[in-house]
Amino acid sequence: MKASELRERSSDELRSQLHDLLKEQFNLRMQRGTGQLSRPSRMKEVRREIARVKTIMNELKSGGAL
Repeated sequence: MKASELRERSSDELRSQLHDLLKEQFNLRMQRGTGQLSRPSRMKEVRREIARVKTIMNELKSGGAL
């Protein structure tokens, strides 16, 4: 998801999406540990999405977009 799409969401929606992404990251780590991970590149995608959501949340918290 693009940052511009994230900026249109409310803080509650961002918080729930962050929660979902963190759960997905945990599940991917468990799959990697057991050798069942089919798409290792998905870990990088999820990590970047988490960073994107956290950045937008911090922008909203500090008073708007830069």
